[in-house]
Amino acid sequence: MKKLAFVSILSFLIIISVQAFSHAFQNYNEPAFQAGEKITYKLFYNWNFVWLSAGEVIFEVKDEGEEYHVEVTGYTYASYEWFYKVRDKYHTYINKKTLLPRLYIRDINQGSYKHYEKIVFDQAAGKANSYTGKTISNLTKKEIYFSSPMYDLVSVMYLMRNIDRNQLKVQRTVPFSMMLDHEIYNLALNYVKDEKKYSVKEMGKFNVLNCNASAISGHVFKEGAKMSLFIGDDHNNLPVLIESPLSVGSVKAVLKSQQKLKFPLDSKIK
Repeated sequence: MKKLAFVSILSFLIIISVQAFSHAFQNYNEPAFQAGEKITYKLFYNWNFVWLSAGEVIFEVKDEGEEYHVEVTGYTYASYEWFYKVRDKYHTYINKKTLLPRLYIRDINQGSYKHYEKIVFDQAAGKANSYTGKTISNLTKKEIYFSSPMYDLVSVMYLMRNIDRNQLKVQRTVPFSMMLDHEIYNLALNYVKDEKKYSVKEMGKFNVLNCNASAISGHVFKEGAKMSLFIGDDHNNLPVLIESPLSVGSVKAVLKSQQKLKFPLDSKIK
């Protein structure tokens, strides 16, 4: 139960984008983010009608020549660690021109649970070498082939940030795929409606796109579970609130702070 409280809060936060071949994307020459951007989400876990401040997830975009290096850090607050302690690190290296990932690393430390994943993508050849195991020194390898551009848990979020919001409203439902632990998952992002002056805890009110997305059922998410996403209606396409039921309880990620956004946060009502 402790593991369920936090094990995939980070995962649900970043499994929310759409495939590159969809017509719902902006021009990659003008991505909606830039090097130096730093986004922080505050995480809440609900159990028996009590909302607990569990921790934070921080997304940082770094400039590494022809690539963006996105580093994601997830951790629990000290006040929560009597219950469960998390120290997670994610890295993805994304081509600046195509937004396709070349390398992805996931290093999970959650209580006694440890998990390491590495994916080396060969986008031109349509294949990836996927490595998973408890630690970096104990990995199993699997070669996986794919017929369309492929993403990881982190790169899909930054692809989603380039969505054309007007096109999404027309299409209503857009499929997406990603690779995780030797498997390819085909999911979907669904537009529900626009909402004006939507209240976000501790952040004020925003004009948002109300969307939902499929969750991967199993140890954490219920079968058929949908996560709700509220995406700021401006050129940053930044999720300001995400909610999802878990197998035990539910979880919420709330935008806490943002630095060096490429565009003004016009979705926020002043």
